[in-house]
Amino acid sequence: MSQNQTLPIVIIGTGLSGYTLARELRKLDTETPLVLVTADDGRSYSKPMLSNGFAKGKAADELAQADADTQAEALNARIMTHTRIEAIDPEAGRITTGAGTLDYGRLILAWGANPVRIPLEGDGMDALYQVNDLTDYGHFREGVAGARRVVILGGGLIGCEFANDLINGGFEVEVVAPDPRVLPALLPEAASEAVRAGLEEAGVRFHLQHSARAVHRTSEGVSVTLDDGRVIEADLGVAAVGLQPRTELAAAAGIECGRGIRVNQYLETSAPGVYALGDCAEVCGHVLPYVMPLMAAARALAKTLAGERTPVHYGSMPVTVKTPACPVAVCPPPADAAGEWHVEGEGRSLRALFRSENGDLLGFAVTGDCAGEKQSLSREVPAILPA
Repeated sequence: MSQNQTLPIVIIGTGLSGYTLARELRKLDTETPLVLVTADDGRSYSKPMLSNGFAKGKAADELAQADADTQAEALNARIMTHTRIEAIDPEAGRITTGAGTLDYGRLILAWGANPVRIPLEGDGMDALYQVNDLTDYGHFREGVAGARRVVILGGGLIGCEFANDLINGGFEVEVVAPDPRVLPALLPEAASEAVRAGLEEAGVRFHLQHSARAVHRTSEGVSVTLDDGRVIEADLGVAAVGLQPRTELAAAAGIECGRGIRVNQYLETSAPGVYALGDCAEVCGHVLPYVMPLMAAARALAKTLAGERTPVHYGSMPVTVKTPACPVAVCPPPADAAGEWHVEGEGRSLRALFRSENGDLLGFAVTGDCAGEKQSLSREVPAILPA
């Protein structure tokens, strides 16, 4: 389709990606009609806050920064809440929603990712909480009222952050994960062990190298049966086994997808006039569901939408894991990087450096007292996506 500048820019999603893009765009262009469409109530919030809300004593309403009406006024935008997208027609420049059709001049897909659902036996699958947005968090806070024992399925970033947050909130926490260590996709073994030790000292009990086989409802909550037959009884359960970029509607519209919705360095999909960013996007082969890449993408795309075609640039972007029992910052080396880890330090304060054969620093992980070195180390690591 040809881009019609009289039609609105439509952003699907009012999470951190959608609202950040809208704010960045309005800094550059205050007049182009702007519509945001969301399946939820459109409240603005910071998703990373969901995994440490208990430590901060925050209810869902307290994590919300502004409601949809306030955002609409601030952004000079129309915000369609509780509206689900049913189809995209890139050729016609039109989306179909539960409230009817909407024509667009340019369309931005910022609808995020879905929690991965693991198939388990038993009648308790729908009793496992998955906290992926503010509405989920609100339901979880209601469900956990009066609870004492929580079982978490998953030992990755979200699982560890929730475990630390809930322990700090006064709960008994058990974590089940099939890997032999925590944060296996992010950390080298020594750093992973430092985090596990810190969480265990705080009170988290781990069941590593074990998978959940079944989950059942009980009179007091849920019971999780492990692959070795052991049963964990808890007041409630949390599934935190990862996220899957939302690609179904894009793929159905003929938009090229891989692990996410594939976009180039200008955040353009294979469909003219359609862009994607955030957790749903695969940018030049990179799927980076973190805040720093999202912010960089929003700033670049806002310039493009405002008339200055701008590629996104990802420098070195360390990830901070919110586990105060053992603070962590990590900048993973490229998946195909040749080299090895070199670990310094002792106890829970470690400096793990991934160096090439030539001695170049390609990645790092710092824990405990060393976590504060992330900025200085980041300056040595090559950019993820050069300009």
